Amino acid sequence: MPFFSVVIPLYNKEDYIEDTLKSVMNQTFTDFEIIIVDDGSTDKSLLKINSFEDLRIKVFHQNNQGASASRNKGIELAKANIIAFLDADDIWLPNHLETLKNLVNDFPNCGLYCSRYQTKLTKRKIIKHSFSDVIADNFRGIIPDFFKASLMHRVAHTSALAIHKNIFAKYGVFDLDISSGQDLDLWVRIGAYSDVAISNEITSIYRFEIPNTLSKTSFLKKNLIDFKKFETLEQTNKSLKQFLDLYRLEYAIHYRMAGSILNSKMLLKEIRSKIPVKSKILLNLHPKLLQLLLKTKHLLKRIGFNFTIYQ
Repeated sequence: MPFFSVVIPLYNKEDYIEDTLKSVMNQTFTDFEIIIVDDGSTDKSLLKINSFEDLRIKVFHQNNQGASASRNKGIELAKANIIAFLDADDIWLPNHLETLKNLVNDFPNCGLYCSRYQTKLTKRKIIKHSFSDVIADNFRGIIPDFFKASLMHRVAHTSALAIHKNIFAKYGVFDLDISSGQDLDLWVRIGAYSDVAISNEITSIYRFEIPNTLSKTSFLKKNLIDFKKFETLEQTNKSLKQFLDLYRLEYAIHYRMAGSILNSKMLLKEIRSKIPVKSKILLNLHPKLLQLLLKTKHLLKRIGFNFTIYQ
């Protein structure tokens, strides 16, 4: 039995899957299997995978159902007790699995094992994510307040964490009824009841610079997280309330942008945290102007200027 099962959901990533797989093959810790769940790719992704002659790579196929269904299938097929996820266009540094293995060995009873990660905004600009308001950049161990540490940047990034397989039996897998935010939903479910350990090493790169990373699905057609299922937990966990209020605020702005003022106001009524002045200004703008500002924000991010309106 391998130590890790590496689960990679795949859909039309012919330009990136080779680099992603090479980053797995270059790991200093090599006791792993790779489970690629092809979600009905129509490009040359599978041809790129077939160029790798390694018995650790196992490819499974399904009709197009989305990344969450692919990850759930990978969890089901995994032989290892520890599962590490990797998106088909992200990159692991050579120390990734070794760092997570050491974290698992040193803190065996955690729900999530997270490594530090960077975001590649452009071909030339990579930003590091710090959680220094709660944990120092050199901190390694169990995070004293997982949700507070995630207020500025999310600690749990899908391509930079590992999970005991039995955790899914306790808290469930990716919710297929949610079409946007399934990973957030699962990390909240696990983090609310379990310790979360973090390494002090950067081991993963999220590639934001890749074209078409943003969803083309209309916001009004997305099935979002039902925050009400966390209401009881929020009553006793102030940091969780603050954390989820950030996403209520984000969704409220997107609802307004899409012209659904009623849904926007309903979410705003659930927020108890202080809303930043810049967000209040946005919530009073015309939807068309909001759409223009969002496009400008994404353009600026793609040329290397990163900022948030939710803090």
